[in-house]
Amino acid sequence: MALRFDGKVAIVTGAGNGLGKAYALLLASRGAKVVVNDLGGSFNGEGASNRAADLVVNEIKAAGGEAVANYDSVEFGEKIVKTAVDAFGTVHIIINNAGILRDTSLAKMTETDWSLIQKVHLQGTYSTVKAAWDIMRKQKYGRIVNVSSGAGVYGNFGQTNYSAAKLGIAGFSFAAAREGESKNVKVNVIAPVAGSRMTETVMPADMIEALKPEFVAPFVAYLVHEDVESNGGLYELGGGWISKLRWQRSAGGFFNIKTGFTPEDVQSNFEKICDFDTDDVEFPDQINAAFGPIMENMSKY
Repeated sequence: MALRFDGKVAIVTGAGNGLGKAYALLLASRGAKVVVNDLGGSFNGEGASNRAADLVVNEIKAAGGEAVANYDSVEFGEKIVKTAVDAFGTVHIIINNAGILRDTSLAKMTETDWSLIQKVHLQGTYSTVKAAWDIMRKQKYGRIVNVSSGAGVYGNFGQTNYSAAKLGIAGFSFAAAREGESKNVKVNVIAPVAGSRMTETVMPADMIEALKPEFVAPFVAYLVHEDVESNGGLYELGGGWISKLRWQRSAGGFFNIKTGFTPEDVQSNFEKICDFDTDDVEFPDQINAAFGPIMENMSKY
């Protein structure tokens, strides 16, 4: 059976172009009422225009769907959520897609390069989720997808600002998923690779074609559907490939906490500390996972 969103209200930020537009169009085509948010600025966060959001809203309406535009910056999430509530009565789905780039080396980075990225990506994600959180908890339903990046997961040269914000979004999502679980509010995070205004400057045309936003949108739509089981997942995807990421931890080295140990002891055991090629590697998924090995070492001494 087709996965539909009839009766659901969705907010998609940064929905005037690229990935956000693909999400908005797909959800609307399957019955969702969509708030199309887009400030309409450039990819580096300058300027503003209503045109991008209006064009997507008009496209949705022309196809028989329901949508309204919102032109606020994502740092004012309460205004975006108010648009949803005023137009459709509530909000069930949030896709925090809005983003900008201010790529520069750490040596050349200005305070504006740093703070503007944090404001749009990390603060914007928090602001929009926070504004809808009580609504979702009270109605015991919510589906949220936040957007991280490979730059956040792995780090990327010239993107210390962007990488910091994007990994921050992942941590925010993991924690929010735990807080929302008992109220049927599920939060997942994606690290997509797709052609967009931000990537077309660094990727060749044939690569951009293979990385269409339409190859990411179906998975995101599944993550915000009522049937989804995933909560607190981190997914890397693009070009028709979808994967799930997880933390891996080596078994580590153990040191005598009764007699103490030295930097030289650490040096001589460093290879073992970093060894993942053993049968006792672990895949921790909660904050207290470190206590197992710590308690094991305490019991030895």
